[in-house]
Amino acid sequence: MYFHKQIGWLTIALVGGAGLLVGLLWIFYGELVNAVFFIALMLLIVLFYCLTVVADDDGLGVRFGIGVIGTKFRWKDIEHCSPVRNKWYYGWGIRKLDRGWMYNISGLDAVEIYMKDGRIYRIGTDEPETLCNFIQERLTKS
Repeated sequence: MYFHKQIGWLTIALVGGAGLLVGLLWIFYGELVNAVFFIALMLLIVLFYCLTVVADDDGLGVRFGIGVIGTKFRWKDIEHCSPVRNKWYYGWGIRKLDRGWMYNISGLDAVEIYMKDGRIYRIGTDEPETLCNFIQERLTKS
């Protein structure tokens, strides 16, 4: 079994800072719009504060924050993987890339997952070699 949680400290700091500013505006000036923005920013932190990668007998799972947003890949659908480095402008979060989808919370390192049907996914991680080695070992056992 593989389990790794990567915290998005910069995301927490930036969104939390914006939330603090909007929260202060809400306290001092009221306004429903400030309350709505404050709640939306706090919800973003809860939904995207970390990226958790879990590999078990069923497959490879990727989920953000408290686990509402994510996906799972079955072992039988994965062809192979390789460690890669994302371009800086790919950003963070869930992104559609020219060759597939990316799930990333922080940094530029990732593992590219090649599916048997031709789809490609990138999973951002601060330990790409470890994750890729685990996936490759699991695929050879299948």
